[in-house]
Amino acid sequence: MELKRVVVTGVGAVTPLGLTAAETWQNVLSGKSGAAPITYFDPSKHKTRFACEVKGFDPQKYFDRKEARKMDLYAQYAMVATAEAIENSGIDLEAIDKDEVGVVFAAGIGGISTFEQEVGYYYSNLEQGPKFNPFFIPKMISDIAAGQISIQYGFHGPNFSTASACASSNNAIIDAFNLIRLGKANIIFAGGAEAAITPAGVGGFNALTALSTRNDDPEGASRPFSLSRDGFVMGEGAGCLMLEELEHAKARGANILCEIAGTGLSADAYHLTATHPEGLGAMLVMKRALAEAGMKPEDIDYINVHGTSTPVGDISESKAIKEVFGEYAYKLNISSTKSMTGHLLGAAGAVEAVISIFSILNNVVPPTINFNEGDEDPEIDYKLNFTFNKAQQRTVDAALSNTFGFGGHNASVIFKRYEK
Repeated sequence: MELKRVVVTGVGAVTPLGLTAAETWQNVLSGKSGAAPITYFDPSKHKTRFACEVKGFDPQKYFDRKEARKMDLYAQYAMVATAEAIENSGIDLEAIDKDEVGVVFAAGIGGISTFEQEVGYYYSNLEQGPKFNPFFIPKMISDIAAGQISIQYGFHGPNFSTASACASSNNAIIDAFNLIRLGKANIIFAGGAEAAITPAGVGGFNALTALSTRNDDPEGASRPFSLSRDGFVMGEGAGCLMLEELEHAKARGANILCEIAGTGLSADAYHLTATHPEGLGAMLVMKRALAEAGMKPEDIDYINVHGTSTPVGDISESKAIKEVFGEYAYKLNISSTKSMTGHLLGAAGAVEAVISIFSILNNVVPPTINFNEGDEDPEIDYKLNFTFNKAQQRTVDAALSNTFGFGGHNASVIFKRYEK
């Protein structure tokens, strides 16, 4: 059977840099950091006391009070990002077959704040016996964002969640891409959401020594590819792509933003939390994405790297890029937008996909901020163009977006300029 072509016709985002995709993009271009002291709880006893929180998000602007109370914050972010993607696409939902519209929405952790609140209440009231909110389980489980979106709009197509830690939303995009290619749906809303800036979320990652503890300089804490990097900065939010079968999009006169050219999946099979030191899984996943796209390394202009600002991860990813792209690696633009958004965990891939798409539409590569001369790591090759500190104009016909998750999960997606 002939595989169908898949395009992106709408995007939405809620991030530490903005409540819309466009606002996020403008702040990314300007090199703004979303990091600041934590306001959601008292972090004074934590090793890390800052994060990239979403600012100014008021659920009552989007939901009535009763509905908002039924959703964990991560699901609220997912709903808002999806609503923006729908509006952005210009689609008339009453003019399409909703049986052919699906939702694949990721969460690496899910409703952790709901879990903390309910279990905390239980243990503080043991003498009264078990007493839980009836919405405890539906708010907490990591698949519920996909369910909420389908219920809101009446989408009857494929509906599920993906969970592969920090690769989760790239996996969601890949699953949605394959379902449409195979004719299982005409449209799928794919993305990821996360809201894990909680005492347990921050404390748990601190116990792993995964987070930066640069409490005296939150805005400068996420510094990928710098020698002084000391861990990632927790972020939150959601990203959503409206994926559509090409002929369906053309038939309704859609504004096509880009095409998904190819995808890759691999496993490090090495360690629970660390990437392979030589980047073997990262090499394989990028090679597979290029092969599926039928593209040569020279066809890629920009890589939005996983680039979390961890000591081992940044080294292994830069090694993998050199191995896969050879001498052409020095002609690429590379950047880690996590230097600004923080690490959105299960939502990272979706938000970075939105940024990659804007890069193609605007022919500009966003920066990797917080690099200073004299802070070079001897294990990193600085002949590579990491787009340090300032956005760079260049033609971006194709962008590759990498995500790597705890457990050794690797997922890469290539977006390319749509050619009629």
